Amino acid sequence: MHSRRLILNTMIVNEGQCRKGHVLIDDDRIERIVFGEAPRDLIDVAGVIDGEGSWLLPGVIDTHVHFRDPGLTYKADMESESRAAAMGGVTTWLDMPNTVPQTTTREAFSEKMALAARKSRVNYGFFFGATTDNVDVLPKLNRRKVAGVKLFMGASTGNMLVDDEAALRAVFENSRLPIVAHCEDSAVIARRMAEARERYGDDLQIEMRIAYGFNVCHHPEIRSAEACYASTVKAVALATETGARLHVAHITTERELGLFSAGDTHITAEACVPHLLFTDADYARLGTRIKCNPAVKTAADRAALRRALSEGIISSIATDHAPHALTDKVGGAARAASGMPMVQFSLVAMLDLVDEGVLSIERLVELMCHAPARLFNIENRGFLREGYKADLVMVRRDHPWTLTPNRIASRCNWSPLEGHTFKWRVARTFCNGFQIYNGHRLTDESFRGEAVTFDR
Repeated sequence: MHSRRLILNTMIVNEGQCRKGHVLIDDDRIERIVFGEAPRDLIDVAGVIDGEGSWLLPGVIDTHVHFRDPGLTYKADMESESRAAAMGGVTTWLDMPNTVPQTTTREAFSEKMALAARKSRVNYGFFFGATTDNVDVLPKLNRRKVAGVKLFMGASTGNMLVDDEAALRAVFENSRLPIVAHCEDSAVIARRMAEARERYGDDLQIEMRIAYGFNVCHHPEIRSAEACYASTVKAVALATETGARLHVAHITTERELGLFSAGDTHITAEACVPHLLFTDADYARLGTRIKCNPAVKTAADRAALRRALSEGIISSIATDHAPHALTDKVGGAARAASGMPMVQFSLVAMLDLVDEGVLSIERLVELMCHAPARLFNIENRGFLREGYKADLVMVRRDHPWTLTPNRIASRCNWSPLEGHTFKWRVARTFCNGFQIYNGHRLTDESFRGEAVTFDR
């Protein structure tokens, strides 16, 4: 059924500007954007939404999520996590390949696409996983349908770790798609783990404590800055030598930032929300709830990451949304699962950083909406432009609220941000022109998103 909807009197944040204006949606597309006074002919349409007091942004594109489907659905699935995404203003997600089975064959990729078509509340796409034995498949991947190639250069599950020099080079030489690399040196991690176990025991506690006269926090001690830097150096060198397009996931250290240049579109860096919010001091308060790979590092590292957001060294913000049942988070640095749910509250958390003066709202939109679309060549999304898909999020800053478990849509039903009071809230989410979220609940349980396409 044909529908038209007009959003009036909102602050439109798009492509470096923040201006009051009006957006006319026709079915699934943005038909018209007008600034200043709304023309009479624009107002005379059905479905007017008064946006006074709100900010209208392109829908967030989260290019780094683990929605656990298939095979790990006791933790989460595409339905539950895309519901959380919609409630958080995320209108497109790109999922990683370490599921069961792993997305390392074209058959597994097709099966995941079919699952998402049935389950996802918002738009979706998938990465293909590189292994030591599927390099010959990489040049044959459909460049219009596959987001990119995920490369685990650090300890992973199953056979997805690629740390042999010849195999790594083969991946860089054969991929025609962007390579998204998880960079941690496995040899460094193994050595650090052995040393820590010898000194402190088998399952090392995660909380910060005083031992032998100095602070001990085992997870970032094992998954160390040294491990991150050594692996990122290798990835950047291989991309430089082979000409491969490289996007390094979840940068965590100040030292790694020196490997990237503002304005470079060939070798780029991602920051993830947990590393922009937490420091190693937070292990004492949150324990394994903030255990993730790579580990949350020091306050100095977090400060450097935050500066890099505005300096252009960091090209995009994602979440590395990785939900686990709380029973999986029991244990210490060796046993507790790594990862945390973030997709539902990433936008409001980053808007807190806007209030703190860490970055401007225009820069936030660049990092969470425009750049993800540009980096992966996502077609007709990520910008508020006439003719583009109407993926939009309306946010307001009027009623502070505190995160409690009853607000969490992710299946795991916990968040490391519980108890935090947010100043911003997501008031509405539009996916392909349809208002999927009204600020309180999903508006239509039958609505499904679309597979995004890539303009390559």
